[in-house]
Amino acid sequence: MIRAVVFDVGECLVDETREYGTWADWLGVPRHAFSAMFGAVIARGLDYRETFQVFAPGFDLTRQREARAEVGRPETFGEDDLYPDARPALAELRGAGLWVGIAGNQTVRAGGTLRSLGLPSDMIATSDDWGVSKPDPKFFHCVVEAAPCEAGEILYVGGRLDNDIMPAAGVGLRTALVRRGSVGDYSAGRPGSRPCSDDAD
Repeated sequence: MIRAVVFDVGECLVDETREYGTWADWLGVPRHAFSAMFGAVIARGLDYRETFQVFAPGFDLTRQREARAEVGRPETFGEDDLYPDARPALAELRGAGLWVGIAGNQTVRAGGTLRSLGLPSDMIATSDDWGVSKPDPKFFHCVVEAAPCEAGEILYVGGRLDNDIMPAAGVGLRTALVRRGSVGDYSAGRPGSRPCSDDAD
């Protein structure tokens, strides 16, 4: 029985189209070019940060995030960037008595933004909070430690096979792949991906 559901953030609850568009602007490259390269990087199973290296070799994402914040152009998202079904889904799951968590590879700043949205959830945590990022199994062990149940009773919902589904399953969580936005189509048909049935993977 599933007693807890934990959601990834980017391209699961939050549409990152606008966010990555602002990075293209920051780099001074066309948004469509950045989007296409981002898709190619994900399709090859690489870390999304490799996209920045294509356009700016040696790009330090952490330093550039700070630089953007210093000039009043920080990474940000808001209610309008949530997928339309995100808030209703969270509320319905909590209403059904399930423990609901949100945990993804996000900065402390992004975690603060998520908490400010007042999403119906029992936990919001980021990789920066835990000091470990997906796909490291330690991230998913943190998920298990945070939830009020055993690993096999937790469903982790994510948008990538390599970053979310496979490592979560490796720790014993049940999993659900969501096909959304810039990463969704690249997971379809790959090993480990199949249509949903009555039983979660």
